[in-house]
Order: sequence, then structure tokens, then C-alpha cells
Amino acid sequence: MTTRINYSQAKTSQGVALLVSLLLIDSLHFVFARLMLPHANPFLSALFVMFIGTIEVGIFGVVTGRLGVSILKRHWPFFVAIGFCIGVSTAISYSAIALIDPGTAAILGKTSIVYGLAFGIFWLGDRFSPVQAGGALVAIIGMVIVTFQPGDYLRAGSLLIIFSTLLYSTHTALTKRYGDGMDMLNFFFYRLLFTSAFLFAIAGIQGQLALPATPAAWGLLVLAGTVDVVISRTLYYTALRRLDMSIFSIVLTAGPVAAILWSFLLFGVFPNPRQLLGGAVVLVGVLVVTAAPILARKRRQRKTPVSAN
Repeated sequence: MTTRINYSQAKTSQGVALLVSLLLIDSLHFVFARLMLPHANPFLSALFVMFIGTIEVGIFGVVTGRLGVSILKRHWPFFVAIGFCIGVSTAISYSAIALIDPGTAAILGKTSIVYGLAFGIFWLGDRFSPVQAGGALVAIIGMVIVTFQPGDYLRAGSLLIIFSTLLYSTHTALTKRYGDGMDMLNFFFYRLLFTSAFLFAIAGIQGQLALPATPAAWGLLVLAGTVDVVISRTLYYTALRRLDMSIFSIVLTAGPVAAILWSFLLFGVFPNPRQLLGGAVVLVGVLVVTAAPILARKRRQRKTPVSAN
């Protein structure tokens, strides 16, 4: 009995450590984008961050002997599609961070959950309760509060983040529909490779293809590629596999809090009262959407009689 309790406590501790690590690291995406602004063009920063992550995952795959080309031959249209979505989304988010603070950007990024539910309903055939519909509406109202405020400066940045999030959610829906069952390492590598290819094309079209000029820029790029791409996405997929989807979504809604703290500590930037109000409304809506299935399941469990052995 003691051994079983100790094992359960150890498993719980590991789960808590995983979630805390995920929240702290996942919230750094927009922070890294802001850190890179003085050192390189946003399109170029996004390209090198993704390319460094691709090299690291590729080296790991080759060393372990797990990387192959069969999955690419069978599913290359899928990788082209998600590479385009993630590449354009990343380029836009890196550019938008010059117009909006990382904390507010992270809040607006949580609208991905609402987009995901919409894709689930209209494309993947998922069910949507009236409570979830109300939560989605509340989140949309919060988006409007944050986005449509006096001055084009912040409004442009907010709209770019919302569009970037829509593209990333499209990639998630495509992955859910066509990517289930793929070997994770090979999926991750080719996802990164095609994303890098599209970012390379975007930077080329913009005429921004050049090597970073300073050691500081290279250091930040390697750090961002390792932390924001390799470590962050590894933690993301590990948590996704271990947790119920609804619980996972609720946990991620706390990400903007960490992003706001990072933004304040590193840049001295804090969302204004209107942004905080709109962000709070967004998070309330997202929590309603993601918590509804859990509460409904618990109610059904309480009503279900326990059969006697």
C-alpha cells in the first residue's frame, strides 16, 4: 500500500512539474520575438529560429536512427499545407510583436481554443453545447475589447495576432484530421522542415535574406530555437498525450499570466487597463468553453449508480 501511494505521489509530482515547465516555456514565444527585434528583421528571426530547431530535431533523429523518408513520401501534401500555415503564422506573429506587447499578444493567442472548437464542430464533427457556445461568444467579445481601441497602432498588432492564431489553429485542425497515428519524431521533423522552407520563401520575397551580424543575435536565435521550438513543443506534445484535452486547454489558459510577467520583468511593459479587461473577458470565455465538458462529465458520473460487486 505504501509503495502504491508513493508511486501515485511521484506521478502527481511529475505531472505538476511538467505543467509548470510547459506554462513557463510556452509563454516565452512572444517574449523571444520581442527580444529579437533590435537584432534582426522579424521574418529573418522567425526563419532562423525555426531552422535551428529543425537542425536539432534532425540531428537527434539521425543519431537515434529513427528518422526516415517514408512518411514524407506518403504525406507530403499534408506537410506542405501545415508548413504553409505555421510558416505564415510565425512570420506574422514575429512582425506583430513590434506593435503589441507580449502579454496582450499571448492573451489574444488563447483564442486558438475558440477557433479549434469551431473547426471541430464544422469540419471534424465534434459536438458543441449551448454553454460552450456562450463561452465562445464571451471570448469573442473580449477580442473586440482588446482589438478595437483608439489608434491604429495597437489595433493593427491585435488583428495580426488574431489572424496568425487562426492560421495556427488551421494547422492544428489539419493535424488532428490527417496527422493522428504518425510517428511523432518524423512528424515533428518534417513539420519543422516545411515550415522553415516557407519562412525562407517569405524572407526571400521580402528581400531580407542575410546572416545575423552579431554574436548576440546568434546567441538569441540558438536559445529561441532550442527553447521555443524544440523544448517547448516537446513539453506541449508530452502534456497533450498525458492529459485530458479539456484539462490541457484549461491549463494553457494560464499562459498569458506568465507572458505578462515575463514582459514586465524583461521590458517593463504592462498591458493597459482596457487590454487587461478585454484579456480577462477572453480568458473567462475560454475557461467556460473548456470547463463545460469536464463539469458535464462529472455530473453524469454522479448520476450513474455504482454497481455492486
